[in-house]
Amino acid sequence: MIDIRGWARTSLIDFPGHIATVLFTGGCDFRCPMCHNADLVLRPGSLSAIHADEVLAFLIRRVGKVTGLVLTGGEPLMQPGVVPFVSAVKACGVHVKLDTNGYHPDGLSHLIEQHLVDYVAMDVKAPLEKYPLLAGRELLDRDRILASVSLLAQGRVAWEFRTTVVPGMLDGHDIETIAKWLAGVGNPESTPYVLQQFRGIHTLSPELEGAAPYPAAEVRAMAARARLWLANVALRGV
Repeated sequence: MIDIRGWARTSLIDFPGHIATVLFTGGCDFRCPMCHNADLVLRPGSLSAIHADEVLAFLIRRVGKVTGLVLTGGEPLMQPGVVPFVSAVKACGVHVKLDTNGYHPDGLSHLIEQHLVDYVAMDVKAPLEKYPLLAGRELLDRDRILASVSLLAQGRVAWEFRTTVVPGMLDGHDIETIAKWLAGVGNPESTPYVLQQFRGIHTLSPELEGAAPYPAAEVRAMAARARLWLANVALRGV
């Protein structure tokens, strides 16, 4: 059973090229201080549960109108029922986008091999040496992150890497370090990399609640440093 704890029924921005419905799964194995879905991560049981059958019935009613489903969280790949649920979604003729923290490379590989996912957005939290800080886990297996990055860089499914530029925790040097790392794994001309603006709303870390994001000009300067290594760098929320 997949544990769904939130549902945005219609989105025009979360899945490129699709009118999508967005599901939020409960629970996550990271404790990212900048996360603005703290209830999903820490207190999923406090949120109303949504039955998978209700979602599938919605997709059937909206066939031809809703063409995509975004599975986000929390961390969807923690869910034991993710494969049968996504299989049922695909059987409705709906494309699937997965948002993931990249900590479950085996589950990610299975979805790709079985053609159960059409687009993957992986959060690259930080340079590897700073990953425990940005993921909120002191004991973290970086090899699992490396495996997911390498898997997506093969280009077997449409994908993007994305980093939230957290004020006081990541700077331009960090962003350039990430871009250099990604360029060394995949094709620097085609690897999609997105810098996301930080939002200081409902953050998991109280210290970041209400924190001001970097000015737009500074984020653009970070993007320019990333473009020294990657040709396909975009900004989101700036």
